[in-house]
Amino acid sequence: MIQRIYLSGPISNDPDYMQKFTEADAYLRNQGYQVANPAELYRSLPQNVSYEELMSIDLHIMDICDTVIQLEGWEESKGCNREYGYALAKDMIVMTMTELKTSIEERGKK
Repeated sequence: MIQRIYLSGPISNDPDYMQKFTEADAYLRNQGYQVANPAELYRSLPQNVSYEELMSIDLHIMDICDTVIQLEGWEESKGCNREYGYALAKDMIVMTMTELKTSIEERGKK
C-alpha cells in the first residue's frame, strides 16, 4: 500500500515545472496521499545550491518514501533517471502519474 509519494519530474529544462509539480501534488493530496514535492523544497534553498547537492537532497528524501510517481517527460531527465535507478535499487513502487490515475479511477468503479 502506498504511504508516502516522492514526485519525480523534469525541472532543469522545463519552464512549467512548478505548475506541473503543484498540480500533481494537489491531486495526490486530494486522494489522501502524503507527498514529498522537491519543486516546493527547492524554493526554500539558497540559489547557489549545485545540481549534485540537489540530487543528494532528493535521494535522502526518497529514503522516507515508499513510492515514486513519475511526471510526464521524466524519461528525458538525467535527474529523474538517477531517481528511477535509486528507486529500483531500494525496491520502491515506481509508476507514472498516468498509471496511478488509471488505478485510482478503476478502484472508484468497483
